[in-house]
Amino acid sequence: MAFEFPIRVYWEDTDAGGIVFYANYLKFFERARTEWLRSMGVGQQQLREQTGGMFVVTDAQLRYHRPARLDDELIVTAALQAAGRASLTIVQSALLKPEQMTEKTPLLLSEGTIRIGWVDAATLRPARIPNSLLEQLTP
Repeated sequence: MAFEFPIRVYWEDTDAGGIVFYANYLKFFERARTEWLRSMGVGQQQLREQTGGMFVVTDAQLRYHRPARLDDELIVTAALQAAGRASLTIVQSALLKPEQMTEKTPLLLSEGTIRIGWVDAATLRPARIPNSLLEQLTP
């Protein structure tokens, strides 16, 4: 089951035509991943302070299906696809809430696969994700 995070589209998210600028989906996905971690009791600043490590995006693949527009209400999801010793792969999507259309189910706008790697915060060199954190994040 995917974590869901609501986002409304504001002026700052759009281009001159009132359509969400393509790169802003990465920001939406980042917010949802941060809140997904927080929902499991993992605050990123606290994590960095306690472990000396942090997650960084190492790969992002996105596909755009339909545009989001000014004032749209979105549901942005995050779900763990794979967990390794030094990285996590998260699948994400941005959906238009069904209340805004005649459909009963959310409409897929964009989807992506984001890989986040664990690094030593001081050196930014790859490191192993602490076992206690992996246990917390994986079912």
